[in-house]
Amino acid sequence: MSSHMTDHGPVTGKPVSARDGRAWAKVILAGEHAVVHGAPALVLPFPQLSVTATAQLAGSSRTRRDTFSFTMDGSRRPAPGAAEGGNDAMCALASAFRAAVGVAEEHRVVVEIDCTVPPGRGLGSSAACAQAALGAMAQLFRVELTSRLAFGLVQVAEQVTHGRASGVDAMAVATSTPLLFRAGTARELVPRCEGLLIVADSGTTGHTREAVELLARGFASRSGSREAFVREATDLTEAAERAFTGGRIQDLGTNMNSYHVLLRNAGLSTDAIDAMVRAAVAAGSPGAKITGGGMGGCVIALAHAGQAQEVARALASAGAVRTWSTPLGNVELP
Repeated sequence: MSSHMTDHGPVTGKPVSARDGRAWAKVILAGEHAVVHGAPALVLPFPQLSVTATAQLAGSSRTRRDTFSFTMDGSRRPAPGAAEGGNDAMCALASAFRAAVGVAEEHRVVVEIDCTVPPGRGLGSSAACAQAALGAMAQLFRVELTSRLAFGLVQVAEQVTHGRASGVDAMAVATSTPLLFRAGTARELVPRCEGLLIVADSGTTGHTREAVELLARGFASRSGSREAFVREATDLTEAAERAFTGGRIQDLGTNMNSYHVLLRNAGLSTDAIDAMVRAAVAAGSPGAKITGGGMGGCVIALAHAGQAQEVARALASAGAVRTWSTPLGNVELP
């Protein structure tokens, strides 16, 4: 375990009664895939989709494992891939939390997670669930986590879920501020763009691991292709950040369009996603793109004030099963 997970001594006080943790979705405007190679990513919190978690002590002292259950789409069921006692990522998170803050082994927890962030859509569902569960466990054991420690602990779960995780999701699901993320650090941004961001669910699950492997095979087959991809992604993301903070929604949209082309040319989009992107732009959106790992998931689209309904209808006609929207410059936490 990394050295920054030693912010606390052992937990000696009596645990409190059940406590809640909270987190929310994130949306990447630019920077997907290149961010794991050290390039920047422009990311927004998206609190319209959120996660809450409740943690309490297990009722029996004979319980040997922490347990996790999820409510998704209104049905109580174990997390995907869960074994008895919870899925691997959540169990890894709980173990890392215990080691970091000194929770006694006899204190086993039951964590119930209520998630409205659709999984596999590039919106940070796994990181949001981990962040909410961590917050609930921290409150249960009267621990005040530093942001650095919390980030590291959520990353433990993210590495189990995704293999190689950049950290952008782990940081974004706990912030109320747009960020320019790079190499494990983030700079808070002040957005000045007027307008709305629309998130449209294609209804298909993305495939992050497959997308990463596909991109890696492409890099391996063409000398210099990784450097070219990262360089173009960096230029587009930095330009998008300047437009975002400078109030130039058209320029932001242009850079989002170009980033979508970059991902599409790398094989990370789908015909259905491309159709949604074209529909949004045809309806007047300044820019639209796939968001997240790719090969399915969600499309994001910009809209001028008063234009959001038209863009959302176009996305629905092109295949979106549901849409959500948020002001670009005013993140309101639930």
